[in-house]
Amino acid sequence: MTHGSTVQVFHLPFSFMLPQRVAAERGYFEAEGLDVELLERDRQRVDWKYVPASETLTGDVDVDLYPVCKWESLKRTWSLEDGRIVAHGAFADLPYTFHARPDAGIEGPADLAHVPIAVNRRTGQEYTAMRALEEHLDPEAIELEHHGMPTDRLRALRDGEVEAATLLDPHSTLADHLGFERLFEFENHVGIVAAADLDGETFEAFVRAYERAVEEINASPEAFREGYLEMLEADAEVAPDLFSDVDLEAMRESVTVPTYEVPEPADPDDLEEHLEWMKDRNLIDEGATIERVVAPVR
Repeated sequence: MTHGSTVQVFHLPFSFMLPQRVAAERGYFEAEGLDVELLERDRQRVDWKYVPASETLTGDVDVDLYPVCKWESLKRTWSLEDGRIVAHGAFADLPYTFHARPDAGIEGPADLAHVPIAVNRRTGQEYTAMRALEEHLDPEAIELEHHGMPTDRLRALRDGEVEAATLLDPHSTLADHLGFERLFEFENHVGIVAAADLDGETFEAFVRAYERAVEEINASPEAFREGYLEMLEADAEVAPDLFSDVDLEAMRESVTVPTYEVPEPADPDDLEEHLEWMKDRNLIDEGATIERVVAPVR
């Protein structure tokens, strides 16, 4: 791919990806000479998972770049040969939370042993949750159940299908307003995966535009509050039953726009540690190698 070509970017409509949308809407990609097209799935048609688990994004969907949880980036690039990891990072001061039903008698992470916890599998979220829980529980005591998108997890929690769920703001704030108990937090880590033909000049231009958006948001977070809240309000159309008993205006006022970060070039040493952790738990093939999945763009 040559600099100036259309760059197809898969867009996750979640809070940690706000800078990507801002960079597109404010012309920051265009200023770098990039014609970026954000590919989004219709939220109304997403059944359980936003990131497809079986088809490849770089092949079947013809995507040039896509963000996904750091652990899932290892899984996808190895098992599906879906591109190569080029960057990763926390992306935002925006941790995941564990929320529990107030009647479950759960006061802290140690009480989550053998308790069904709603996660969204094959997004990588379950791996971050597992690592966080292993600091408090034996691995065999951790019970994670797939319940899909944030609204699906909240509904499972509300209906008593699970006793706890993992959530990310602004859905964590929604859970607070629904009366669920916030137990503890754990870090969210994201990776960026590129198609094999994405050249270094194009990726560097993409990161410069992304960084410009990060700086804009961090300088004036309140100016981006409406855009940030659009993600939550879109879910009010998908799952109106979750919002019917909530003071939406009070919830809007309690949401804080996070501080964002710029993706860092892929660090094979850092990702090797994550890969070995996955191998130890039979989450990825024993033969998986960093050389096959990580290809820093230069």
